[in-house]
Amino acid sequence: MKFQLFLGVFLLTYFTTFAQIKHGLRDEDGRHIIPRGFVVNTNDHKGEVFFNSDDYARMVRMGANFQVIRLELGKLSHFPGGKLDPTYLNKLDNLVELGKNHGIKTIFKMTVYGVDKFIWEEFWQNKKDEYETYIDAWKVIWNRYSEESSVLGYDVVNEPRKLTMDISYEKLTNKYLIPLYQKIIDESQKINADKMTLFQSIFMNKGEKVDNNQYSEITAPIKRKNIIFAPHIYQNDINYLKRNMDRFDKESDMLNAPILIGEWGFPTFATTDTIIDGKLGQLKYRELYIRTAEVFDKMGVGSIKAWFLGNRTMQHFLPGGPSTWSIFSDSTDAGTVERKYITDVISRPFPQVIAGDIQSFLFNHATRSLDVKLRPDNSKGASKIFIGANRHYPDGFSVLIGNQSVLYYNPLKNVGLEIYKLAKGVDPTNFIWDSNTQKLIILKWPENKDEIEMKIVPGIRNFE
Repeated sequence: MKFQLFLGVFLLTYFTTFAQIKHGLRDEDGRHIIPRGFVVNTNDHKGEVFFNSDDYARMVRMGANFQVIRLELGKLSHFPGGKLDPTYLNKLDNLVELGKNHGIKTIFKMTVYGVDKFIWEEFWQNKKDEYETYIDAWKVIWNRYSEESSVLGYDVVNEPRKLTMDISYEKLTNKYLIPLYQKIIDESQKINADKMTLFQSIFMNKGEKVDNNQYSEITAPIKRKNIIFAPHIYQNDINYLKRNMDRFDKESDMLNAPILIGEWGFPTFATTDTIIDGKLGQLKYRELYIRTAEVFDKMGVGSIKAWFLGNRTMQHFLPGGPSTWSIFSDSTDAGTVERKYITDVISRPFPQVIAGDIQSFLFNHATRSLDVKLRPDNSKGASKIFIGANRHYPDGFSVLIGNQSVLYYNPLKNVGLEIYKLAKGVDPTNFIWDSNTQKLIILKWPENKDEIEMKIVPGIRNFE
């Protein structure tokens, strides 16, 4: 399956009347896709983590159409302490297949876990051909999934570091990181030229931040095709959210690569589950996550949340005490007990895939309304809007298409979408509510519409 990238600058000559959100992906049918989903771990500090089909069904019902599988370098390479593990490869196959069966695309992300030690300073010097050993580990994955259409691509170096090197972040990036990216991309495209390469910036040392952002700025282009800028953002200060994303946006322009947020969401402290208010209580977390989500949606960027995982272990590196990125609070590997103060924000309604071009979208958490503006193209197939009615609209919802057409869903009747009023030429059979996946499926948009404004609102016929 060939995915295409686009940036708004490429479209200026194509769309002279309609604005369009800048960042995005196209699927094999040319539909506009907004990626959203979770980081899927293969292990945690207590050992291996396993998932089943029910877990993936839950991901879908939380809005996921992508997963990022964290790879362990120690099970794919010959770095000291590492060894290629066929059982691990079978596990990866299973995760890809589970995703595929549930309509979830896969991105692989390489971490340096599982080896005896990984010293970044030695890695950058490459005196023992560390680059080749690293790329050989990737080749195992590239060759295995080169023909797998559900695998979008590869996030090739997770949170690269400087640590004790006497070098600026800019020089480390330009002298070492970008040439490494170019080498990895060139080798990858020999095997699977249509796959995407995702890349990140240097993770700055503890205490070294700019605008409360620990990821250094990339100031030079990579000059390769089929690339996606995948920065992480773990911002805990609302005042810096837009400023950080504006910087990423500037980098995206220079890199000529769209943004997909590879990880996001400030970790949850152990005390947060019991504290409603306070410095970083549940209300503060909810506000922080809502503001982050609004910035993402206004920019039109996809985002991957860490982690789809139960709370078996805690990290101990933040001054606020034990913390975790797990979105579930129970102590099982997959987890089922949601931290609702963040998961309801993560699982907000959005346009997943649109036959045409998305101009804008935004979910208003206060009014529980989703606004979408789009330019339809019925030649590209069906569209899907994730609504998440089970959590956001337990009282039912209404679908407003322009000012003339209204469909609604009554959960008490559970008979699918019903008609309140329809404009001439709108076929209600083209609008299908799938309660299993919590998606609104549009088989065909109304004809003779250059631009469509759609709104999802809570309740039934409460819009007059």
